Amino acid sequence: MRLGAAAKRGLDIAVAGVLLLLTAPLQAVVAIVVRCTLGAPVLFRQERPGRSGRLFVLTKFRTMRVGPGGVSSDGARMTVVGKWLRATSLDELPTLWNVLRGDMSLVGPRPLLEAYLDRYTPEQARRHEMRPGVTGLAQVSGRNNLPWERRLELDVAYVDRWSLWLDLTILARTIRLVLTRVGVSAPGVSTNVEFRGAGPEGGGA
Repeated sequence: MRLGAAAKRGLDIAVAGVLLLLTAPLQAVVAIVVRCTLGAPVLFRQERPGRSGRLFVLTKFRTMRVGPGGVSSDGARMTVVGKWLRATSLDELPTLWNVLRGDMSLVGPRPLLEAYLDRYTPEQARRHEMRPGVTGLAQVSGRNNLPWERRLELDVAYVDRWSLWLDLTILARTIRLVLTRVGVSAPGVSTNVEFRGAGPEGGGA
């Protein structure tokens, strides 16, 4: 397992480093577009739980106007440019720095909100046994179209089934999904519904 973890980290560093170099001109263009349409700041930064629940600062391109957060207000704050950035996943490019720093992995359970930590069941909390990922098993299996309970179930399944081959398979499927733009938003909302805990009333079923 230790050798496998080292190989996974090596893949993260190699791929993230190459992608950062290749996408640098594109990121510069996106930064200019965000600055011209949304103003400052260009980057969105937020603390998210990583491996073992330790907090790190997630960095993405900003897609919403400044204002009070929350699922109910996200639709009003989302701009046309922001929707396009999310649909194309270009807003995620700065997270490659999180991968390079070791906060995240290319593949793993997506880093969710800190507020969700005390809402997980003990089984769901096992998603934090590995570094969070830029993409993951849940993302290539339905993304935001999946109910929360199924998404978290897939996160734990990834932890249990992890292998380099699984990572490579997920990365290949991610490229296809990015090109087809499937499952970017949950049905009826601009981003995703809030996770309130396990069960029908929490969005988990």
